[in-house]
Amino acid sequence: METRLLEQFVAVATEGGVTRAAERLWAAQSTVSAGIASLERSLGVRLFERTGRTLVLTTAGEDLLPHARAVLESLDRMRDLATVEDADLRGRVRLGIFTSMDIVDLTGVLRRFRQRHPLVAVELMTSPTGTTGLVQDLVAGRLDLAYSGLPNPPSGIVVEPLRELPFRVFTAPDHPLAGRASVSLAELADEPFVDTAHGFGNRVLLDQALERLGIRRRIIAEMNDMPAVIRFAAAGLGVGVVPDPGVEHEGAVLELDDEVPPLRIGLAMRTSPEPNRATQTLARDIVAARVG
Repeated sequence: METRLLEQFVAVATEGGVTRAAERLWAAQSTVSAGIASLERSLGVRLFERTGRTLVLTTAGEDLLPHARAVLESLDRMRDLATVEDADLRGRVRLGIFTSMDIVDLTGVLRRFRQRHPLVAVELMTSPTGTTGLVQDLVAGRLDLAYSGLPNPPSGIVVEPLRELPFRVFTAPDHPLAGRASVSLAELADEPFVDTAHGFGNRVLLDQALERLGIRRRIIAEMNDMPAVIRFAAAGLGVGVVPDPGVEHEGAVLELDDEVPPLRIGLAMRTSPEPNRATQTLARDIVAARVG
């Protein structure tokens, strides 16, 4: 039985369909579909039933899936143990990052990593739902490492701290509050807000703080990165209350009177199965590049 057939089986089961599985495997959809059919013929059972656009595991598929994963994990472990020198590390590391925020000098880290480990392919991925989506992809096995800003990561995930960003208030330079040194969330309650989309770690923290204070706000625009929130707030579209990433802008910035926990960004990694040496090595390099 070919290893690639097991990889296709696990990918389709994880993604719930051939399209995303093919994207994950960098393969054509027809190749993945043919692989599943070949595996089913080899095993003599149906592995999936189609429900609308989703493929759902049959009873036989559910029984066989953990064994397929165990075989692939054992093979990865064997390859890992067979690598004696770090320079000979090989394989793939999928890293989930934020769209336009520099948490560490990642370009420098990756350049040095590639020079030392040319046989390791590092793939960078993002999520439209921010840190929540990245952590979900990590838990599902679609990523090996991911930036995380969630206050409570799920079990089986360890997070190494990288950077801490305090919340601040961003407005246009001619906003009535622009001359103030600080402002409270209660004073901003009637203002139109610009914010990141649901799922971003900063949005989770601020929504929790607003709920504790009993404040309901009106969000007129949602962005997929925090620097965009600051740019739109500086342009006068609305106020932005987000962690300060230190980007340049032409608006005003005020301190926040309320106690909102800072956004604590870290590097997340699964504890089981044990990450391969390439993943662990890249994780150490990223953590070593943190500032302070």
